[in-house]
Amino acid sequence: MAKRSHPRRGSMAFSPRKRSARHFGHVKSWPETDASEVRVQGFAGWKAGMTHIMARDLNPRSNSAGQEIRIPVTVVEVPKMRVLGVRGYKMTPYGKQAAGEAWVDSEQISEAFPQLVERRLHKNALKSHETDKHFEALGKADLVEVRIIAATQPHSITGTPSKTPEVMELGLVGGDSAAKLEWAKENIGQELSIGDVFTEGVFVDAVGVTKGYGWQGVIKRFGGKLQSHKNSKKRRQHGNMGDFGTGYVRKTIRQGGQTGYHQRTEYNKRILSIASAEDKAITPAGGFLRYGEVNSEYVLVKGSLPGPAKRLVRFRDATRGSDKTEHPFEITYVSTASKQGV
Repeated sequence: MAKRSHPRRGSMAFSPRKRSARHFGHVKSWPETDASEVRVQGFAGWKAGMTHIMARDLNPRSNSAGQEIRIPVTVVEVPKMRVLGVRGYKMTPYGKQAAGEAWVDSEQISEAFPQLVERRLHKNALKSHETDKHFEALGKADLVEVRIIAATQPHSITGTPSKTPEVMELGLVGGDSAAKLEWAKENIGQELSIGDVFTEGVFVDAVGVTKGYGWQGVIKRFGGKLQSHKNSKKRRQHGNMGDFGTGYVRKTIRQGGQTGYHQRTEYNKRILSIASAEDKAITPAGGFLRYGEVNSEYVLVKGSLPGPAKRLVRFRDATRGSDKTEHPFEITYVSTASKQGV
């Protein structure tokens, strides 16, 4: 009998396949650019669902040049975020460590998020009344990176049941540390919109948490092949777990366990449109499945994004770049047909 040969099922690049620590992604690094002006590098929004658009292909080298093509898009609702503070990092022998931070006065926090943001913030942040003093200390420190601390505003949308803001860091780029601190001091306590961060047509990285399936067996988790019907006692398991000589089960052996609810980053996702629901309605007839209506600002991202509806997705500047030429496009139609088969 000939020896069967096939690619290994289940990439080790995604190990360990454990549950995410939180329901939204954690951005581990922010790219460096040659920007001269200070700008924010990230934003966050809630995934509403998918639809499709018709756009005119303006790539002269394309086979469909000048024709209308159908493009699947993901609708992400992105209400304004509020800047709560700034954090500076210094370089140590052990890598980057926080050198200090400055927060907006607790009175402004209470006005913006009454009795909600206190669940997410440390008690010291709520007692911060010496903002100028903290900014002065940050200015004297030898900083290598400056990031702002911002909070989402879920109370302004209806698609997610949780109204507790999520607090996260957003990178700053452009200028030196003094310029970034000055920008943060001017904008602390203010609102930040998606239009202040990204423009239409740019490539971004989408960081999210995939849909969770709980504990699953090896067949569903890794796509293994079923055993023969003549096999003894089992069909949805492996033939063996390794050799006798090793004496233990190696980590490369595919086994059952947590499936889904993993943090994943999708690179070079293109933002096709940034609009407001007041100007251009995007909600389909009957609403988005398991989400409802989009009533604030939203973005249309080409292709799919990780996670189910209502999942918080984070965007950041593209880190790997793209070899694709950013040809202009002309959207001629956005589908708002019912997603419920009506």
